[in-house]
This record gives sequence, structure tokens and C-alpha cells, in this order.
Amino acid sequence: MNPTLKRTLTGLTVGLAVASAVLFAPPPIIAPAVAILALLASVESLLLIRKKTPRFTAYSFTLFVLSVLLIFGGMSALPVIAASYGDETCGVFKLGNLMLLYVIAVVKFSDVGGFALGTLSAKLMKGGNHKLCPSISPNKSYEGFFGSLLFSCAISLLFAGITNFSPVKSVLIGIAAAFLGTAGDLVESKFKRWAGVKDSSAMKITNGMGGFLDMFDSLLIAPGVMLLFL
Repeated sequence: MNPTLKRTLTGLTVGLAVASAVLFAPPPIIAPAVAILALLASVESLLLIRKKTPRFTAYSFTLFVLSVLLIFGGMSALPVIAASYGDETCGVFKLGNLMLLYVIAVVKFSDVGGFALGTLSAKLMKGGNHKLCPSISPNKSYEGFFGSLLFSCAISLLFAGITNFSPVKSVLIGIAAAFLGTAGDLVESKFKRWAGVKDSSAMKITNGMGGFLDMFDSLLIAPGVMLLFL
């Protein structure tokens, strides 16, 4: 199967599963579920560090501690967002669940937009697209980042009926999500480049999308900052 098609189909499947889980998850389950995902991402981080530095050193231990703090620190904002709305409802769903889905969607669709327009522009533009940070992430481009901004803002505006945010605030959150999601992605890309791997699938679980770190890298920084907007 074509790698791009494989990644797209896998992404859609995972996205639908995550959206369903977020919408229907009882509030008390959200925090433990996020903790388990963060733990799996931390284990993957440890495996990559051990691959690069098989011998235990103060440097490898410090790097692991920093990675765990970043992973748990970033993802811990997700259950806080859900819990911030108490027992409020919107239709048949808990408002906290919907707002959590909003945050995840506006960040992850930044990835989708970046991948879609970055891939398209690389094929259509003579000489390829304009690289954003080739030394860290060779596939990142300015054209892809424009796609990230476009998709994040569009999703944020689509959720305005639920969030009750003004168009201006919705667009500002979309812009912030694109910048912060890209920043998280670049941090993880730098880590992978240091470890000498293309993707983080140290545990060989995901199909066509890399590992847990690849799936959640854009959520390492964005949720904590977006919590301030909400």
C-alpha cells in the first residue's frame, strides 16, 4: 500500500476512535486514560534513549526525566480542560467532553493541514516547497505550516456553536494551536534526530503513523497554553 495512503487511512481510523472515546468517556475515566497514554509515550521515550545510549549515564537519566516532565506536563492539561466545565451539558454530551474534543481537534487538524498542503505543494511546485526547519524536520515546509494555520482556524470556527467563542477568538485559538502544535512536533523531531530514528515506533504498535510520541507530539505544548484561552 502507498505509504501516504496507509498513513492517511490509519490517521482517520485513529481519529474516529479518539473522537468517539472523548465524546462518550465518563469524566472520571479521562484522567486515568490520559495518564496511561502519557506513560506509554514515556516508555517509548526511554526505549529511544536506551537505543542511543545503551549504558546508563547521568545524561541519559536527565534526558529521560525531562522527556517525562514534558509528556506528563503537556498532556495533564487535557483532563483539566474536561473537568473545568463540571456537569454542564450541550445536547446529549457533557460540555467538558466536547471542549476536550475541541482542543484535540483544533491541534490535530493542524497536523492534517500541514501534512496535506505540505505533501501537495512538494509535488506541484517546481523544485519542491520551501523548507521550514530542514535540519530538524526535513518534511516541514512553510506551505505545510500555512495548511496547519488554515485547518486549525477552520476547525476552531466550526466549533464556535459549542464554544460560544467569537470569530476573532476562534481564529486566535486556531492560530495558537497551529504554532504550538508545530512547536511540539519540532521538539519531538529534534529528539528523534538525536536518537537516529525516522519515527518513534519503538513499541511497534501503530500502523503507518509512527509511535505514541509521533501521535501525541503536537499535544505536548498546546493543551496547557490553550487552557488559558478557555
